[in-house]
Amino acid sequence: MCYQSAGGRPPAEALGSNLNPKTGQPTATQIASRCGLGRGAPLACQYMHGNARSPAASLPCENSTDALPSEGKKRRRDVTNRPPKCLNRQAFTLGADLDRDVRALTEEWGTEDALRRLWQKDESLWTGADENNWMGWLDIVDHELTRIAEYRNFGDEVRRETFSDAVLLGMGGSSLGPEVLADIFGSVPGYPRLRILDSTDPAQLRATEEAVALDKTLFIVSSKSGSTLEPNILKDYFFERVKSLVGAERAGGRFIVVTDPGSSLEKTARVAGFRRIFHGDPSIGGRYSVLSAFGLVPAAAIGLDVGRLLDDARMMMRSCGPDVPAAENPGVHLGLAMGAAERQGHDKVTIVTAAKISGFGAWAEQLIAESTGKDGRGLIPVDGEPLGPPEVYGRDRLFIQLRLGGANEPRQEAALAALEEAGHPIVRIDIASLNALVQEFVRWEFAIAAAGVVVGINPFDQPDVETSKVRTRELTSAFEEARELPADVPVIAREGIELYTDRSNAEALRQAGAGDSIESWLRAHFDRIRPGDYLAILAYVARSSAHREVLEKARLALRDAKRVATCLGFGPRFLHSTGQAYKGGPNSGVFLQITTEGGADLTVPGRRYSFGVVEAAQARGDFDVLAERGRRVLRLHLKTDITAGLESIVARTRQALG
Repeated sequence: MCYQSAGGRPPAEALGSNLNPKTGQPTATQIASRCGLGRGAPLACQYMHGNARSPAASLPCENSTDALPSEGKKRRRDVTNRPPKCLNRQAFTLGADLDRDVRALTEEWGTEDALRRLWQKDESLWTGADENNWMGWLDIVDHELTRIAEYRNFGDEVRRETFSDAVLLGMGGSSLGPEVLADIFGSVPGYPRLRILDSTDPAQLRATEEAVALDKTLFIVSSKSGSTLEPNILKDYFFERVKSLVGAERAGGRFIVVTDPGSSLEKTARVAGFRRIFHGDPSIGGRYSVLSAFGLVPAAAIGLDVGRLLDDARMMMRSCGPDVPAAENPGVHLGLAMGAAERQGHDKVTIVTAAKISGFGAWAEQLIAESTGKDGRGLIPVDGEPLGPPEVYGRDRLFIQLRLGGANEPRQEAALAALEEAGHPIVRIDIASLNALVQEFVRWEFAIAAAGVVVGINPFDQPDVETSKVRTRELTSAFEEARELPADVPVIAREGIELYTDRSNAEALRQAGAGDSIESWLRAHFDRIRPGDYLAILAYVARSSAHREVLEKARLALRDAKRVATCLGFGPRFLHSTGQAYKGGPNSGVFLQITTEGGADLTVPGRRYSFGVVEAAQARGDFDVLAERGRRVLRLHLKTDITAGLESIVARTRQALG
């Protein structure tokens, strides 16, 4: 066992008398030896949050594998050679002005007893609305630890059935947390591989179907409300497909549901004879639900040891407890830095991760955007944007790096060092091992709750997400009546590309020089980008590596030319993530939406509309709400081959930028 003293090191008596003669403290080699980590142990074992004076720093760093049943050791996923369990450290290089504001906020939190009020679920800490009704995430780890046997039994059941794949049908918080677990940890041999389907794009749906054997696949239908459009129509589609292969009586055995108690989805599942129904906690919003059944059921299905996941999470939860001062509280300190950064205009939170944990960025992106982006305020998360030299950035960034112990990424380190030298604020979080990444779910949940206090918003609602859903329902209902979507006329059409926008944007762009070419409209649109703005590409195409690679070219060309933050989202996935901030956050976004004619469509069982129609309605609804909110937005519609069309957009973007 390794121990952490108040200074973040093992006590001297645990290491013998051979201390560093200059400091009187144990050497790094001694720490490494005692902790059983080898070189690099100080990164994994020290609690380093500023000066590391937290009471939480005295928690023992115990190697939890000693406490696990032998059966669990043999079979369940132990992703790495687990180091002793210690807190991931973080360090801040914020600059004098921002550091001063963070210090003032930490003092303020102490005098106002803010942390205790947070733990007491006191809604007056935020806006005095219904925040207290959405804080079940504070208690969820201890609650879920009482359900370990249930999750393990379910995992054993899945293993016995020899499913080859598990496909999770869900959106937003119901899918992004499980996606992190699947991408980073993978599945245990003998358990199914987990795939996430969070799109209505027919090509992406078809690619998922073709990648699995339907009769050997477990489908996890995940929706808190039970009424979310996408998982319901995806469930209907795959249920019919499975039923055609194994028969109506056996089809239900391939489906489970994760939903809040009493939802319409639960009722449907009972009627259809689904294998299992797991309940979520109604007092937890989707983006805070990864450590509830919404994350743990998929984790158990692929053989991950849910007990270990929760054990790692509990360590960070206790370190963010009500008795840990804000300056030494890992989650609150990060959140106060984010909130102070937003006040000073550093509102583009740029997430930089080690390659092996890149999937975490999408989860954090949703948490930040959907929690803070409302009432004209908020933080804009920037995920997946490759690092560049200091000269391609404005002064509106806050970089947060997640480093992985043992990973060697010299280019990333060199780029961040240059940005730090140029005066950009940077937070560095060191993650001891892949297993320790689970701690970050807790840190970031606390951080965003604390940032919401500073920004002055309710971090637990998402008022603008529903607006797009309503518009989509209106359009799909119109299609069912008229068998077509309402007519939409392009402002210009050239060489297989149609360009659409609303009247207000069209008039502004014509006055700015938009004429008889696509490039002239793009040039006028991009010329509206101002310092402190961000550019978001919203692509309603299959989320494939090939499409991403092409669109990244346009993204980086725009960042480098305009020196603004850039975001890339795939629809309709981003609607349940960053869509809230784009519509409800600061009016600093410039949007380029991309839609396509699409290929072969797929019908939705029991409906007159198809998946292609749903995707088109979602894009139209998204665009309409952006335009109604006064956002600067254009839509490019590809009439030709998608890949060729995307390459054409890249070429035209570069031409427009000169």
